[in-house]
Amino acid sequence: MAEAAAKKSTGKGAKHTLCRRIGQCIWGMANCPTNSRTVKKTDGREDTSTPRAYPAGQHGPNKRRSKLSTYGELLLEKQKLKTFYDLTEHQLRFIYQQSKFGEGTTGDKLIRNLEMRLVSIVFRSGLAKTIWAAKQLVSHRHVLIDGKIVDRASYRLKAGQVLSINAQRSPVICEIAKGNDAVVPDYLQKDQEACKVIVAREPLPEEIKVDVNIMKVIEFYAR
Repeated sequence: MAEAAAKKSTGKGAKHTLCRRIGQCIWGMANCPTNSRTVKKTDGREDTSTPRAYPAGQHGPNKRRSKLSTYGELLLEKQKLKTFYDLTEHQLRFIYQQSKFGEGTTGDKLIRNLEMRLVSIVFRSGLAKTIWAAKQLVSHRHVLIDGKIVDRASYRLKAGQVLSINAQRSPVICEIAKGNDAVVPDYLQKDQEACKVIVAREPLPEEIKVDVNIMKVIEFYAR
């Protein structure tokens, strides 16, 4: 009961709730409920699960997807972006406000600012398999930037900075990272064996793989 109340108060529930509502995984994960996958039964046998690409709840399987209003479309894209990076509404709105200043379009700056956060780089580089695991690595002080511990998920990295995991201090974490064969984007240079990543440059908007219409997010906040 206390756990449910805590989830409600923080605005966090099941990780794939939005995936089920839109009918596809936001992160492209194979183990998302929207995909069929092999599961082990209690008697040791293996079975294939039925995809649950429908909203959660008792009436989810029979619920028809209604056509969204203009506001609903904007809200959905904002929710997808917020969920992908595992942000609170306050955090995303703050980054949007920051992105309005300086040269370049707000949309490009917003997605770049999100991508250059420490937790995003830990996830994209394959040092962690999920955005939530990346948050844990950072908050538990396993991640170093230029040789110094940084435990702030929102820290914004710059080109040339080196992100690493100390193999002596965190041997298990380092071994898990070595076994992750994630595809690393071109703006990062990774030394798999050394658990080290160099931010070669800032990413181009087209290099950032997020299935979100960023201009609709800008429209949502500009209302």
